[in-house]
Amino acid sequence: MKLGKVILLNKKEGETPLECLGRFRLRNRAYKNEKMTYAGRLDPMARGLLLVLVGEEVKNKDKYLKLDKEYEFEILVGFATDTYDILGKIQHSHILENVGMLKLEEWERDIRNNLKHFRRKFTQKYPIYSSKTVKGKQLWQYGRNAEEVEIPEREVSVKKLQFLKIRRISAKKLLEVIERRIKKVEGHFRQKEIIKLWRKHLVKDPSARLVLANFKIKCSSGTYVRGIAHSLGEKMGAPALAFSIKRTTIGKFGKISGWKRKQY
Repeated sequence: MKLGKVILLNKKEGETPLECLGRFRLRNRAYKNEKMTYAGRLDPMARGLLLVLVGEEVKNKDKYLKLDKEYEFEILVGFATDTYDILGKIQHSHILENVGMLKLEEWERDIRNNLKHFRRKFTQKYPIYSSKTVKGKQLWQYGRNAEEVEIPEREVSVKKLQFLKIRRISAKKLLEVIERRIKKVEGHFRQKEIIKLWRKHLVKDPSARLVLANFKIKCSSGTYVRGIAHSLGEKMGAPALAFSIKRTTIGKFGKISGWKRKQY
């Protein structure tokens, strides 16, 4: 059996890249003892294309890391967390009534007017909850321990950023979705504490209507989509976070067998 040099895996929501790779090895025994690595990680709450290198191709990892990426993602307006996605502690929240006061057409206009700030080259700070190493420790370790650190930044480039649609979701439904999705995550990611915080904020008015907006993006390697979600909220003057992220393309690689569109 001839083993592939580059494998495309569909990382599930809730698992880490290492867990995804382990799942592949269990189902494909021919790769059990092969040297393997992934070229470009995905956060636990992100899903989609994971590029895995096998054998001698591992030596070419840097080449694959430089490839552009494409994502579909959804932004939740009204909340900001320390991770810039739902798997984080809520730091800022709009009063739910404030989000509901504006019509969807007004939110859409505000979003469209601010996308121009991101369709270009710009400097982006690393999220405090990321794997970037500073002085021998990864940034998430500083965040977890509430230690001060100077957060580095890098130049990124957004080639395309397309607004797709906007919709509302009730606070009750939102909480159901968030709880179900966070419970998929294993390991130490503060899950119980974070679910309690979401409950605290969303049970106050279960009929309140929150805003979700969908996008497609093509960006340079190293661009944090959840960082763009957070920054878009800052531009609009409202807290925002990445509600869902799906990576669809890495360079020329972009097809996975058994691909399914996520529905909430």
